[in-house]
Amino acid sequence: MKFLLACDKFKGSVSASEVGEAIAHGIAHHDICDQCPITDGGDGFAKIISDASRGAWVYSQAKDPLGKSIMTRYVVTGDTAVIEMSEVAGLRRIKELDVLNANTFGVGQLIRNAANDPKVKKIIIGLGGSATNDGGIGMAVALGAKLLDKDGNELEPKVTELAKLDRVDGSGIGELPPIMAACDVTNPLLGDNGATAIYGPQKGATKEDQVILEAALAKLAACTDWAGLATKPGSGAAGGLGYGLMAFADAKLVPGFDLFAETVKLKSRIEAADVVITGEGSLDAQSFNGKGPIGVAQMAKEAGKKVIVVCGRIDEDLKDNELFDAVYTVRDQYETDEESIQNAGKILQKFGQEIYDNFG
Repeated sequence: MKFLLACDKFKGSVSASEVGEAIAHGIAHHDICDQCPITDGGDGFAKIISDASRGAWVYSQAKDPLGKSIMTRYVVTGDTAVIEMSEVAGLRRIKELDVLNANTFGVGQLIRNAANDPKVKKIIIGLGGSATNDGGIGMAVALGAKLLDKDGNELEPKVTELAKLDRVDGSGIGELPPIMAACDVTNPLLGDNGATAIYGPQKGATKEDQVILEAALAKLAACTDWAGLATKPGSGAAGGLGYGLMAFADAKLVPGFDLFAETVKLKSRIEAADVVITGEGSLDAQSFNGKGPIGVAQMAKEAGKKVIVVCGRIDEDLKDNELFDAVYTVRDQYETDEESIQNAGKILQKFGQEIYDNFG
């Protein structure tokens, strides 16, 4: 009997690697556990890709979402640079949420740094975990674009400045290596399912802020959307950085999970297992829009494997989903969210023992 432990992180509680370690400890037979922490483009994307491909970290100065100079990093593996946008412009980079002033300038700095490396022939960017909702204008300006008003005056790369935007001069960007953006969501740039409406609140956007942000991104699209990019799946990823990468860097958006799965040879590892354990902190209807654990479950079910889900919480109507042979939920073990977050590692270990007893 062999178990594949392919779990994502429990955000704010345990990392993807820690989830697997806890479950394996509960199973108590590490020799039958293949641990494969997963990612779909968000936090940890570059590290997991680096571990899988033995890439080398490159360190570089860049601006965080609010303009502070920080030391950050990306991975170079072979001829490919792997940049994790959350490494420089993620929520974890700031102490206080300020979505109206946050931008992706640092992402553009890392792209430029990687593009200037003669060894780099291709760039992969993991989207997710962003503190920004700027449509990628910060990134574009860092690469050499100019935001101009109707009189030709240059605007600062701030969302609140986009009301005055007339056009974007991208001639200063020049040539870049081919860029693929690993995207874990299918949201468009605008509308009820867009970047602002769905993800703005978790970045601190009030109802009033959301009106400003939505209008700003609509103005950006009106001035630059010559190919209907704003309606493409994933254009709303990372606060619209998906849109900005397509519009200003000619990037292609690909499912982050698919890119990850190919890199770590996930299909063959599933085929070698008898039971596949996957999951993450929260599973809901949005998880079916490209999230890693659902991708793992679908691949495992197609291969005829048993699929066990471990999670912090799960929507009630998903517990009986035909993809899952069993569901273990940390939140069901405690009275409060705080208790479940603090004790997730301990309960995951208990789940590992139960899974081994029931499926081993």
